[in-house]
Amino acid sequence: MNMRFWRGASWRTLPLRWGLLALLGLGLALGLYACQPRSPQATQSPTTQVPSALRVSPSARSTVPSDPPDLPVETQAVLDGLPDLPNPPRGDVRLVVISDLNEAYGSTHYSKEVDRAIALVPFWQPDLVLCGGDMIAGQKATLPDEAFPAMWQAFDQHVAAPLRRFGVPFGFTLGNHDASNAQGAGGFRFQRERDAAAKYWKNPAHSPGLKFGDRADYPFSYSFTTSSEKGDVFFLVWDGSGSKILPETLQWAEQALSSEAAQSAQLRIVLGHLPLYGIAQGRDKPGEVLDNADQLRSLLEKYNVHTYISGHHHAYYPAHRGKLQLLYSGLLGSGGRVYIDHNLPPRKTLTVVDINFNNAEKTTYTTYDMEAFQVLKPESLPRFLVGHNGLLLRRDVKLQELTAAEKALCINRLGEQACAA
Repeated sequence: MNMRFWRGASWRTLPLRWGLLALLGLGLALGLYACQPRSPQATQSPTTQVPSALRVSPSARSTVPSDPPDLPVETQAVLDGLPDLPNPPRGDVRLVVISDLNEAYGSTHYSKEVDRAIALVPFWQPDLVLCGGDMIAGQKATLPDEAFPAMWQAFDQHVAAPLRRFGVPFGFTLGNHDASNAQGAGGFRFQRERDAAAKYWKNPAHSPGLKFGDRADYPFSYSFTTSSEKGDVFFLVWDGSGSKILPETLQWAEQALSSEAAQSAQLRIVLGHLPLYGIAQGRDKPGEVLDNADQLRSLLEKYNVHTYISGHHHAYYPAHRGKLQLLYSGLLGSGGRVYIDHNLPPRKTLTVVDINFNNAEKTTYTTYDMEAFQVLKPESLPRFLVGHNGLLLRRDVKLQELTAAEKALCINRLGEQACAA
């Protein structure tokens, strides 16, 4: 300390000098505080920044570690309200599969299950999120023109924008409520929906972050690839928004699947909204599945497609028929359905698909009931389903494992040839 500051100080000047010293000390303290690094949480409170739909009222706090530690606020908010949420061992490539997100016609509302599913995506750290269609609630002639951009804006707010912010690519197929390809006298019956979907998806601000192959007919039919250190997965999306795959789409699909990009990949997956075979009550009929299912399946098998992923039937079911795996991706929106010949309650589901190229099965499913936040056990699902156009086996059940009574159920309904899955 400079002692000359105090020399000659009288009782009249001491208070002034003490005040100057105090101000000097306060300025130094404020300067040091300003130089300190701040935690991002210091100015952001999860309880005020996170929408109420993301919060879960827990019976116990989550025991899931925050790994990685920089999970987004909305992700941690969901995890904090859960009991231990299992995270399966990660494969060479990881997908998160969702579908049928919409509510009533024209709605711009999304369920809390949709919001929580999207918020949880960073917890699983997928390479890609896939959607089986019906992202908005169109396909009604009485909706005003302004309803369609409003619905796509709501979808962007609840689904696409968070995924872009998380840095997770989004692969999708358009559903009948997004952009039905049903034909009328003058062309597409729902041309407004198709125009609105094309306008939304072709906007560069809405890029899904995919590594495109052929995108000449994007967003209706297109291809893309996901790469990893151990290999590539080739994805083909066809316009399955109605029961007919248009001839030009089918011709394009065969050319794309036979291409070097497709055949050099370690795995091939096709995505379309309508499934090949019926599984759900109320949807197990012509018009609610793709026409000529067996011929389409033969085409996919010809080019060694591993899995066909679909939506529309509002029921999750992991199946196989012939050499083709069939993932019925269920729903997160409204209108859950029950299986043919069963009365199991509908569930809202999300499936994590882990791809391991060196594994004989290639894919492993971990499917979550997004209302109960529990993993579904495969054995809790029907061993097989007999729809109007074919027999499906649960993916872990072989045809020879069916009992005589189970085989008879199929044969009596469809005939012997149709039951030789």
